[in-house]
Amino acid sequence: MGRGPSIEGRKNAEDAKRAKVFTKLIREITVAARSGVADPASNSRLRSAVDKALSANMTRDTIDRAIKRGAGLDGGADMQELRYEGYGPGGIAMIIDCFTDNPVRTVADVRHALTKHGGNLGTSGSVAFQFTRCGEIVFATGGDPAAEEKVLEAALDAGADDVVNEHGESAVLCAPEQFEAVQQALVAAGLHAAHAGVVMRPSNRVAVPEEIEDDLIDLLEKLEALDDVSDVSHNAALPVE
Repeated sequence: MGRGPSIEGRKNAEDAKRAKVFTKLIREITVAARSGVADPASNSRLRSAVDKALSANMTRDTIDRAIKRGAGLDGGADMQELRYEGYGPGGIAMIIDCFTDNPVRTVADVRHALTKHGGNLGTSGSVAFQFTRCGEIVFATGGDPAAEEKVLEAALDAGADDVVNEHGESAVLCAPEQFEAVQQALVAAGLHAAHAGVVMRPSNRVAVPEEIEDDLIDLLEKLEALDDVSDVSHNAALPVE
């Protein structure tokens, strides 16, 4: 009878995964602090990054150090925010957002992942026109008409632009600058989002041929596993897990 992974092995794997998540969150906080006021109360982007870090159980000390780095204190490295555009297998459009202190390393890693999976790096603007930057607050409504109606009513009262119901989820959409206000109004209405943020949402989803689906999913996992990559947006219609 085979033996499964040891408790110590599982813990080490979980610790490594947690460390990778923290690395990405710290970089996001650092860049947010650098791009505006280093005070979450006056910087909505920084406030959102801090909220994400707290949700991931990051300590206040770690968050404060990241903010100091972003403000140019504490000897922090010069983090940059970069965006790459390209195509995955089957011509799937992709936008890859990164935080990095070494752009040469980052672009090499992103290009390698794309090329290995039958994709390629594009030029700036090559796919961005297929996406719209917007606030997105997603609720798991399970296709229940009553639940969808509750989200719709709350979204209208909150001043959202639209609600899209698909794959058992209701996505509340709004302008980026309205995201915080709409999110707070939905929370006040007693709704709990599965996930929320300001995202690059594709205008249309493209069906993925079965023969490239696994390769595309593997590419997305490889990109998201890169320390420098903060977010990957794409226009593929993939099954919801």
